[in-house]
Amino acid sequence: MTMILGVPIAVLLGQLLLGLINGAFYALLSLGLAVIFGLLKIINFAHGALYMLGALCTVVMFDAFGVNYWVSLFLAPLVVGAFGVLIEYFLLRRIAHEDHIYSLLLTFGVALLIQGVLTNIYGVSGLRYSMPEVFQGGVNLGFMFMPYYRGWVILMALLVCFGTWFVIEKTKLGSYLRAGTEDSQLMQGFGINVPLLVSLTYGFGVALAAFAGVLAAPIYSVTPVMGSHILIVVFAVVVIGGMGSIAGAVITGLLMGVIEGFTKVFWPEFSSAVIFLVMVVVLLIRPSGLFGKEA
Repeated sequence: MTMILGVPIAVLLGQLLLGLINGAFYALLSLGLAVIFGLLKIINFAHGALYMLGALCTVVMFDAFGVNYWVSLFLAPLVVGAFGVLIEYFLLRRIAHEDHIYSLLLTFGVALLIQGVLTNIYGVSGLRYSMPEVFQGGVNLGFMFMPYYRGWVILMALLVCFGTWFVIEKTKLGSYLRAGTEDSQLMQGFGINVPLLVSLTYGFGVALAAFAGVLAAPIYSVTPVMGSHILIVVFAVVVIGGMGSIAGAVITGLLMGVIEGFTKVFWPEFSSAVIFLVMVVVLLIRPSGLFGKEA
């Protein structure tokens, strides 16, 4: 068997694939954070709780109304995104001109409130969501058996990430979004409803988190605290890529998933901390992040 640094190549390839799967979630969640901060300058600490809401909505809609996975894939992000619009309209808009720390504290409080209420209702034991029948089974890649659903997660995450980047960076709608957040008075002079644009942008970033939650529901146990477990890692990914950088969030998310996967092979006990070590090194060398713009 071919070995690299004393490790069978099949093991390395398996960890590469698992790293891409984890990286797909990091990229999708980081993308939502990057959209919200990059366009609105809001540090959204409620992102993990809204990711959890996407997964929980998927489970509850199926149990209560029989809504299947394919409908939930579109309906849950819409519901959670609408909830995000309400958060922006009734809460964040009141502190829009304050320092960034106020948005961080407010959204942190919202996250604790959501998590506390749902923990009281559902507990912390976790809810299960059945895998869609079309994704039952998997394919033998020679070095590992990959479930079809894991491949679906990678594909959908990449498509959504690329589509979001393209809309924001390459279309007229994206130019309106960027211009509306940089010079709101000028855009209002051209008849653009900037407050509505801001609300919808925040709702879209939240919907991206909820979409990741829907993808996660068949894989992970759905609990009210599932978002808090991943939020700090995702924030580290965003900082490494560059706060507000759309491309940086996606590329760094995938890259950190792969690095974390390989670390589990060569230094397992350090795998949970490697992303934070990378963050420290990047900030020392390039404080704006790998893809961020220098101030």
